[in-house]
Amino acid sequence: MNLDSIEIENFRCYQFSTKITFSELTTIIGRNDIGKSTILEALEVFFNNNTVKISQDDANIKNSDKLISITCEFSSLPEKIILDSGAETTLANEYLLTKNSTLKIKKIFDCNKKTPACSIFIIANHPTAPEVSNLLELKEKELQKIIKDKKIDCSLKGNPVMRRAIWESAEELKLAEVQIDVTKSKEDSKKVWEQIDKYLPLFALFQSDRSSKDSDSEVQDPMKTAISLAISEVQDDIERIQQKVRERTEEIAKNTHNALKALDQNLANQLTPEFIPPTPAKWTGLFSLNLNTDGIPLNKRGSGVRRLVLVSFFKAEAERLLKQGNNKSIIYAIEEPETAQHPNNQKILQSSLRSLSIEPHCQVILTTHSPGFASDLPTEGIRYVTRDENGKPIVRSDVDIFSHVASDLGVSPDSRVKVLVCVEGPTDVIALKALSVALHQNDPTIPNLLDNNQVAFVVLGGGNLKHWVNNHYLKHLGRPEIHIYDSDVPSYAPSIDVINTRTDGSKGFLTQKHEIESYLHSDAIFQAFGVRMTVPDHLNIEGKATPKIFAEIYSAQQNYDGIMKDNNAKIRLAESAFPLMTYSMIQERDTIGEVAGWFQAISRHLD
Repeated sequence: MNLDSIEIENFRCYQFSTKITFSELTTIIGRNDIGKSTILEALEVFFNNNTVKISQDDANIKNSDKLISITCEFSSLPEKIILDSGAETTLANEYLLTKNSTLKIKKIFDCNKKTPACSIFIIANHPTAPEVSNLLELKEKELQKIIKDKKIDCSLKGNPVMRRAIWESAEELKLAEVQIDVTKSKEDSKKVWEQIDKYLPLFALFQSDRSSKDSDSEVQDPMKTAISLAISEVQDDIERIQQKVRERTEEIAKNTHNALKALDQNLANQLTPEFIPPTPAKWTGLFSLNLNTDGIPLNKRGSGVRRLVLVSFFKAEAERLLKQGNNKSIIYAIEEPETAQHPNNQKILQSSLRSLSIEPHCQVILTTHSPGFASDLPTEGIRYVTRDENGKPIVRSDVDIFSHVASDLGVSPDSRVKVLVCVEGPTDVIALKALSVALHQNDPTIPNLLDNNQVAFVVLGGGNLKHWVNNHYLKHLGRPEIHIYDSDVPSYAPSIDVINTRTDGSKGFLTQKHEIESYLHSDAIFQAFGVRMTVPDHLNIEGKATPKIFAEIYSAQQNYDGIMKDNNAKIRLAESAFPLMTYSMIQERDTIGEVAGWFQAISRHLD
């Protein structure tokens, strides 16, 4: 499942309903004490209510109503589920989806009580006609009676099949958005939630101010998450064990029941065995994992070292998922990941988070108030938290927010910049930097752009916050511009012609090959991914470009869930294959020296 959004109402500073949407990698940015961490903690309460537990004082202090509402909406839903009776069905067939075919779950916490009680609702476009509105609450015998009374096929077996037949036989369903209570005392409605709950993503929250006790060190939550993932991957084995235990215990209960008949027939009639398997949380609690560094408990090390374990955890997770994939959805939520980290470690963490976020079934949500850390993260995932004139927190994601973010957090252009390099997307930046490093090692006149503060990349097709800010302000500084665009878009050619008529030293290039990925060497792709493929200069005979070819081969090799998106393939190639390009590989793929020509044009403007 993919988390699309959360709506928070009456939880701490969010007195009024506030909706936050999520992408693959979402960055919640804003000043201190503005409500960023509250969003992550609302998610923790929704999914786990463990690391952060709901309490009476979580209700908004300005509101006399003490009911807190947290609603999450999901897409990329499982094709089939088992709700009851062991029979497969779908969420759509059970009318448990919204009009937009999403799964929307609301949890309401009653903070009038010392230990807030939780009620769970599914908000769905559901039948409301009197005779068919409550079928999910009915037991098998009750459904069979309706089938018989309506003279529907009495041979139908299984609750989902009977419900579908009853709905189809109804004169009208009167579909409308309703809240279906799945925590009622009625047995079958509870089963609905118990089964759906199994399909929800794992949620792991990492807080910046976690305590350093032996029982709750900064490394424990990452390791607990690792244990949860491991358990989710052997769930089939666990269910087989539970089934064996169920069969054996029910056999013992049956024998006990038969023995009781000889003593007291009335008492025996009241003896009903009920098997209660352990919850996933209890399975997780059976295991623990401790880490020592050179014999010293990790919680005794400095905060920077402890946070390095967090960096290492995400890097290892990115590499593991890259190699073997994962069928269980997981959401990693990290509060201020840059805390106590050297800039180099921040870069490593950023790369790992991006790699994690493009994996199937994986999302990353983080908070920060550091413009330096946020500057290299995708703008489509930026969520800016601020307050209106009445002090009400609002969350913005529209394009116009970036100038406000820049002003609020102090993001400003670098005056050392001598030349702007304009490209289409973030992966072009990574690719060009990697190519410059390889060429620079053989020819020092080619600038190494990896950490060159005289060159600012401007991503015209979206890009990152830093690039947007530089584009917005540096255009007034009169810097020459070097434009490098892929030739796969014909409309770019007139723009390049206009740029080349300027007299300020600006120059434009259209790649002679199809796109930047067309300059990759097949050996670099193989070294990075173990994928053997031919890299075409343009489209292959099937009309496919390099990212598409790679995506199909890689997805097949890794048992990927479907076929990787082209954009995710570009990200993988940029971050893993381009850094492996060598001078000789570039020479082999670019015999006319076109790539070197791009960097020579840049170097003319550098000191």
